[in-house]
This record gives sequence, structure tokens and C-alpha cells, in this order.
Amino acid sequence: MNQYTVDVVIPTYQPDITFITLLERLDKQTYPINEIIIMNTEESFWKESDYPEQMNRKVFHLFKKDFDHGAVRAEAALKSKADIILFMTQDAVPKNKYLVENLIKAFDDNDVGAAYARQLPRINCKMIEAYTRNFNYPGNSCTKSLEDIEELGIKTFFCSNVCAAYRKDIYMELGGFERRTIFNEDMIYAGKMVQSGMKIAYVAEAEVIHSHNYSYIEYFKRNFDLAVSQKEHPEVFENVRSESEGIKMVRQTAHYLYKNKKSWMIVDLILQSGFKWLGYKLGKSYNKLPRELIRRCTMNQTYWEHQ
Repeated sequence: MNQYTVDVVIPTYQPDITFITLLERLDKQTYPINEIIIMNTEESFWKESDYPEQMNRKVFHLFKKDFDHGAVRAEAALKSKADIILFMTQDAVPKNKYLVENLIKAFDDNDVGAAYARQLPRINCKMIEAYTRNFNYPGNSCTKSLEDIEELGIKTFFCSNVCAAYRKDIYMELGGFERRTIFNEDMIYAGKMVQSGMKIAYVAEAEVIHSHNYSYIEYFKRNFDLAVSQKEHPEVFENVRSESEGIKMVRQTAHYLYKNKKSWMIVDLILQSGFKWLGYKLGKSYNKLPRELIRRCTMNQTYWEHQ
């Protein structure tokens, strides 16, 4: 395995005990981490005394009005001098001490520009969400390139900044994350990277614990924002098949529930899928909607204040 320097970037907002666990497990990784760069929103919520002092941690504060999914990460990338930048979210916890080591192995292939980890459900994760985690993050690793678009469609570009590492020189060469985006900065960049001829590695052996139990409305809003991000970047998403993968996931989840004698949960699956679909469809037509309706549909109110 090649030896690279690695920095970790974590945006935070009102971090809780999960974030402390994340830091503790990063400190125990078998692969050395050069610096942990924390981009914290709203200094008033940051209590230095909550976190044990470490020489390799740097904390930068910003106002909530200045937060942007892409810009904050792009700014952090400029602060890093490492060969590889590993982006994580404050609620993703490494399963074990081999997370970084396993991710970095993917870069032994010089054509790999990004590598992302497997996300495992939390203990309290609902059954449908747990299954869809396994659908999106299966137990087998793979590498995706431009040649896979016909078969995989938009999933070719799938890459999650919940836990994803990027080769710094390629990142800078391609311009990095969009500095203004409602959401989905990882896939927008990954799409451009694949179009440039680079590959994305999914590393199933690199595992983080991360899941959400969203309500129907939260699923609606999340998918609205997802669709907005795709609509705003036709250069990446316009000619790539996207909806068939979602249909496939719903069918397989319904079969899984039936097989496990949880048929009554299929009603929940249908409602959840309906809210996702409606949010996505409205998001794809956001430019035709009145501003007040958009504000009711989005998870990211701040984004629309600057439109």
C-alpha cells in the first residue's frame, strides 16, 4: 500500500456525544491522520472543554448564514496540505480502527480519484431504513467509471461525504466542490471526476455507523433538495438515467418485508416512497414554483435566502 498523508475534514453544528465518539475513534485509527480540520457553524454552540486537547486538531468557526454544503468543504480543502482529504459528517462513527487504512488502499489504483465507505445502520434504525442502507451500501466493494453509466445510471456517480476520501491533486485540478449548492456536493464533484476519466471506489471494508429515521416530510424535503441539485447541474445529471434505481430499491424492499413476515410495513414503504417521489418531482420543477412554496419544500432554508 502506498503511503499518503491524510487530513480529515468534519463540518459541525451543535455537535453532541456522537461527535465526541467520532473523534475518539479517529484518534485510534491504524493509519496515521495528519490533521483533523473542524469547520464549526456558530461558535456559541462550541464548547472547547467538551473535547480533549489534541495537537492535530484545528477548529474554524463560521456563521450559520455563511454555511453552504459545498463552500464550507471547499474552504476546508484549501486549508489541507495532505495527499488525501477524508470528509466526514459529525454523526458518522468509524466501526473500528481500520476505517482510514481500508479507504486509503483504494488509492493504490492511480485512476481512483475518490473512495467512499460503507454505512451501517444504527441500533435504533427502523427496519425499512436498515434494509435500504444495505441496498445502497452492500457488502461487496466495487470500482465505478465512465464505462458503467449505461448499466448503473446515476449510481455511477454515487459518493457520500458522510465518509469519503479524495485525492487532493485531482480535486484541485477539477476545481473541487461547487461553492454554492443546496446539497449533493459530493455527487456533483464525483460526476465531473468520472466524466474526466477517473474512477470512484466503493470500499465495503471501510465501515461507519450512520443512519437516520426520517419522517415522511423529511424524506420529501430531502428529495426535493436532491432534485434541485440535479436540476442546477445538467452538465452532470441531464442525460443520466436516475429514477429506475429507486424503483428497484422499492421492489426489493417490499419483497424483503414480505419474506420476513412484515407485510404490514409495506404500507409504510409505499407512503415513504410516495413522499420521496413527490419531493423529487417538485424539486425537478423548482424553477416554476413560487418562492413561498419552495421554502415549505426545502430542508435548506438558508440556501434560498441568497437566490
